[in-house]
Amino acid sequence: MAAIARHCGQAFAGRIVANKPAQSAPDPFEGQALVMHVRGCTDPTRRIEIPFHVGDDHSRTWVLTRTGGGVRLKHDHRHRDGSHDNVTMYGGDTARAGSSTRQEFPVDAESIAMFQREGRGVSLTNTWAMEIHPAKFAYELSRPRGEQNPEGRMFRVEFDLTRPVGTPPTPWGW
Repeated sequence: MAAIARHCGQAFAGRIVANKPAQSAPDPFEGQALVMHVRGCTDPTRRIEIPFHVGDDHSRTWVLTRTGGGVRLKHDHRHRDGSHDNVTMYGGDTARAGSSTRQEFPVDAESIAMFQREGRGVSLTNTWAMEIHPAKFAYELSRPRGEQNPEGRMFRVEFDLTRPVGTPPTPWGW
Protein backbone atom coordinates (compact mmCIF):
# COMPACT_ATOMS: atom_id res chain seq x y z
CA MET A 1 0.00 0.00 0.00
CA ALA A 2 2.79 2.41 0.88
CA ALA A 3 4.64 1.72 -2.39
CA ILE A 4 1.50 2.43 -4.45
CA ALA A 5 0.61 5.48 -2.33
CA ARG A 6 3.88 7.13 -3.40
CA HIS A 7 2.25 7.54 -6.82
CA CYS A 8 -0.99 9.15 -5.60
CA GLY A 9 -2.33 11.61 -8.14
CA GLN A 10 -0.29 10.18 -11.00
CA ALA A 11 -1.37 8.19 -14.06
CA PHE A 12 0.68 5.70 -16.07
CA ALA A 13 0.37 4.02 -19.44
CA GLY A 14 0.41 0.27 -19.64
CA ARG A 15 0.81 -2.52 -22.12
CA ILE A 16 -0.44 -6.08 -22.24
CA VAL A 17 2.38 -8.55 -21.67
CA ALA A 18 0.19 -11.70 -21.42
CA ASN A 19 -3.31 -12.38 -22.74
CA LYS A 20 -3.72 -16.13 -23.14
CA PRO A 21 -6.18 -17.10 -24.38
CA ALA A 22 -7.73 -13.88 -25.63
CA GLN A 23 -11.28 -13.58 -24.29
CA SER A 24 -13.27 -12.71 -27.38
CA ALA A 25 -12.99 -11.29 -30.84
CA PRO A 26 -12.41 -8.46 -30.80
CA ASP A 27 -10.64 -8.55 -27.44
CA PRO A 28 -11.72 -5.48 -25.42
CA PHE A 29 -8.14 -4.75 -24.27
CA GLU A 30 -6.05 -5.34 -27.39
CA GLY A 31 -5.16 -2.19 -29.30
CA GLN A 32 -6.57 0.12 -26.61
CA ALA A 33 -4.76 2.79 -24.62
CA LEU A 34 -4.39 1.35 -21.10
CA VAL A 35 -3.98 3.84 -18.25
CA MET A 36 -4.02 3.37 -14.48
CA HIS A 37 -4.56 6.41 -12.27
CA VAL A 38 -3.68 6.25 -8.58
CA ARG A 39 -6.57 8.54 -7.75
CA GLY A 40 -8.29 7.79 -4.44
CA CYS A 41 -5.75 8.46 -1.73
CA THR A 42 -7.70 10.15 1.08
CA ASP A 43 -6.27 7.65 3.59
CA PRO A 44 -3.65 5.67 1.64
CA THR A 45 -2.70 3.54 4.65
CA ARG A 46 -6.25 2.09 4.64
CA ARG A 47 -7.73 2.47 1.13
CA ILE A 48 -6.50 3.31 -2.37
CA GLU A 49 -8.66 3.57 -5.50
CA ILE A 50 -7.00 3.02 -8.88
CA PRO A 51 -9.16 3.53 -11.98
CA PHE A 52 -8.08 1.37 -14.91
CA HIS A 53 -9.02 3.08 -18.19
CA VAL A 54 -9.25 0.97 -21.36
CA GLY A 55 -9.49 3.36 -24.31
CA ASP A 56 -12.72 5.32 -23.86
CA ASP A 57 -14.04 2.81 -21.33
CA HIS A 58 -13.82 4.34 -17.85
CA SER A 59 -15.84 1.63 -16.09
CA ARG A 60 -13.17 -0.09 -13.98
CA THR A 61 -11.67 0.88 -10.62
CA TRP A 62 -9.45 -1.32 -8.47
CA VAL A 63 -10.15 -0.72 -4.78
CA LEU A 64 -7.45 -1.79 -2.33
CA THR A 65 -8.40 -1.84 1.36
CA ARG A 66 -6.29 -2.83 4.33
CA THR A 67 -7.92 -5.58 6.39
CA GLY A 68 -7.04 -6.96 9.80
CA GLY A 69 -5.02 -9.71 8.17
CA GLY A 70 -3.78 -8.20 4.91
CA VAL A 71 -5.17 -6.41 1.88
CA ARG A 72 -8.46 -6.75 -0.03
CA LEU A 73 -8.79 -6.13 -3.78
CA LYS A 74 -12.23 -5.38 -5.23
CA HIS A 75 -13.13 -4.49 -8.81
CA ASP A 76 -15.72 -1.70 -8.98
CA HIS A 77 -17.44 -1.85 -12.39
CA ARG A 78 -19.83 0.90 -13.44
CA HIS A 79 -21.90 1.81 -16.48
CA ARG A 80 -21.53 5.11 -18.32
CA ASP A 81 -24.42 6.55 -16.24
CA GLY A 82 -22.57 5.68 -13.02
CA SER A 83 -24.80 2.77 -12.02
CA HIS A 84 -23.16 -0.45 -10.88
CA ASP A 85 -22.73 -3.30 -13.33
CA ASN A 86 -24.33 -6.63 -12.32
CA VAL A 87 -20.78 -7.98 -12.00
CA THR A 88 -19.06 -5.57 -9.62
CA MET A 89 -17.15 -5.46 -6.35
CA TYR A 90 -15.62 -8.88 -6.96
CA GLY A 91 -12.16 -9.86 -5.84
CA GLY A 92 -10.54 -11.34 -2.78
CA ASP A 93 -8.28 -10.94 0.21
CA THR A 94 -4.62 -11.81 0.45
CA ALA A 95 -4.34 -15.38 1.73
CA ARG A 96 -0.60 -15.23 2.38
CA ALA A 97 1.72 -12.45 3.48
CA GLY A 98 3.02 -11.89 -0.04
CA SER A 99 6.02 -9.63 -0.31
CA SER A 100 6.84 -5.94 -0.49
CA THR A 101 6.55 -6.19 -4.29
CA ARG A 102 3.77 -8.75 -4.95
CA GLN A 103 0.37 -9.52 -3.43
CA GLU A 104 -2.05 -12.22 -4.60
CA PHE A 105 -5.81 -12.12 -4.12
CA PRO A 106 -7.64 -15.46 -4.55
CA VAL A 107 -11.35 -15.17 -5.37
CA ASP A 108 -13.51 -14.82 -2.24
CA ALA A 109 -16.81 -16.58 -1.42
CA GLU A 110 -18.89 -13.45 -2.09
CA SER A 111 -17.42 -13.16 -5.57
CA ILE A 112 -17.89 -16.87 -6.28
CA ALA A 113 -21.59 -16.55 -5.39
CA MET A 114 -21.95 -13.52 -7.69
CA PHE A 115 -20.12 -15.26 -10.56
CA GLN A 116 -22.39 -18.29 -10.18
CA ARG A 117 -25.51 -16.11 -10.09
CA GLU A 118 -24.37 -14.23 -13.22
CA GLY A 119 -23.40 -17.35 -15.18
CA ARG A 120 -19.66 -16.71 -15.05
CA GLY A 121 -18.48 -20.12 -13.91
CA VAL A 122 -15.19 -19.57 -15.69
CA SER A 123 -14.24 -17.03 -12.95
CA LEU A 124 -14.69 -19.31 -9.93
CA THR A 125 -10.96 -19.99 -9.63
CA ASN A 126 -9.64 -16.49 -10.32
CA THR A 127 -6.55 -15.21 -8.60
CA TRP A 128 -5.58 -11.59 -9.12
CA ALA A 129 -2.15 -10.21 -8.34
CA MET A 130 -0.54 -6.81 -8.18
CA GLU A 131 3.16 -6.08 -8.25
CA ILE A 132 5.02 -2.85 -7.72
CA HIS A 133 8.69 -2.24 -8.44
CA PRO A 134 10.56 1.06 -8.78
CA ALA A 135 9.97 1.19 -12.55
CA LYS A 136 6.73 -0.78 -13.04
CA PHE A 137 3.34 -1.72 -11.66
CA ALA A 138 1.63 -4.93 -12.82
CA TYR A 139 -1.95 -6.16 -12.65
CA GLU A 140 -2.54 -9.84 -13.30
CA LEU A 141 -5.45 -12.26 -13.56
CA SER A 142 -4.79 -15.99 -13.64
CA ARG A 143 -6.95 -19.11 -13.70
CA PRO A 144 -5.66 -22.67 -13.51
CA ARG A 145 -6.62 -25.18 -16.18
CA GLY A 146 -9.69 -27.15 -15.27
CA GLU A 147 -13.12 -28.27 -16.37
CA GLN A 148 -14.44 -24.68 -16.66
CA ASN A 149 -11.10 -23.44 -18.04
CA PRO A 150 -9.55 -26.07 -20.33
CA GLU A 151 -6.88 -23.62 -21.50
CA GLY A 152 -6.45 -21.75 -18.21
CA ARG A 153 -6.03 -17.98 -18.33
CA MET A 154 -3.21 -15.49 -17.91
CA PHE A 155 -3.81 -11.78 -18.38
CA ARG A 156 -1.15 -9.30 -17.31
CA VAL A 157 -0.73 -5.58 -17.89
CA GLU A 158 2.45 -3.71 -16.91
CA PHE A 159 2.57 0.05 -16.37
CA ASP A 160 5.72 2.18 -16.72
CA LEU A 161 6.09 4.09 -13.44
CA THR A 162 9.03 6.12 -14.75
CA ARG A 163 6.83 8.14 -17.15
CA PRO A 164 3.63 9.65 -15.77
CA VAL A 165 1.00 10.49 -18.39
CA GLY A 166 -1.83 13.03 -18.44
CA THR A 167 -4.65 12.56 -15.98
CA PRO A 168 -7.52 10.59 -17.55
CA PRO A 169 -11.19 11.53 -17.11
CA THR A 170 -13.00 10.77 -13.88
CA PRO A 171 -14.11 7.12 -13.90
CA TRP A 172 -17.80 6.50 -14.43
CA GLY A 173 -19.81 6.86 -11.23
CA TRP A 174 -17.09 8.54 -9.20
